[in-house]
Amino acid sequence: MMRRSATAVLERNVTWSGEFATEPWEAAWAGEAMFFVRRLDGLIASDPSAVPAPLLSARVQLSPDGIRWIDEGCSLVLNADDEMAFVRVREFGGWLRLAGTVRPGETAKVIAYLSLKE
Repeated sequence: MMRRSATAVLERNVTWSGEFATEPWEAAWAGEAMFFVRRLDGLIASDPSAVPAPLLSARVQLSPDGIRWIDEGCSLVLNADDEMAFVRVREFGGWLRLAGTVRPGETAKVIAYLSLKE
């Protein structure tokens, strides 16, 4: 039997700064999910010997109703010189979203995807 899958674009060409949260997505039918955050506004040139600094961090949040949210425990970090980051999550219940923070004084133009699989 072929497993059902779907990919949703949660945010498209959105500029994040400070605190952010993606649009929520009802995903109760799925058994596993992956969030992807892709940066669209170019990469910051960095010193190759330096440790990349996190531009943004986001945590997976769960909800029984799409209104009240709680952190699931998984998170992703998009460094200043990364183009994309992802996080996997399983056994999550009804609704999913990402919530996080962009480094103070910075912005990130992004597209955020949620890929779901039965």
